[in-house]
Amino acid sequence: MAAVGAMFRSGLRGVMALPQQQRAWNSGSGSGSDQLGELGKGAGKGGGGGGAIRSAGGAFGKREAAQEERYFREKEREQLANLRKHHEEEIGHHKKEIERLQKEIERHKYKIKDLKHDD
Repeated sequence: MAAVGAMFRSGLRGVMALPQQQRAWNSGSGSGSDQLGELGKGAGKGGGGGGAIRSAGGAFGKREAAQEERYFREKEREQLANLRKHHEEEIGHHKKEIERLQKEIERHKYKIKDLKHDD
């Protein structure tokens, strides 16, 4: 789940990543996952534990890590909901545009038909 946190720190790029990239992030493979160690167990291999509570490890560190993961999962849900809403709005806009253009086509066809009758 550490990959999810990294994904949110990078913004929506992670949401719009290719499926193979998402699988790589979700599987924990990558440069960041081997540095973390187990979440909530104190400072990882890379040093810099992310705060006094997380560095100390124990139950408070695990709780802090769980809260952080929960926060990022919620942020991910919000971003996906916003992205879904945006796409639905875009689809609605394009459908209206299609209807408008179809009416224009019919209007032009009528004009052509009217011109043929005048001949």
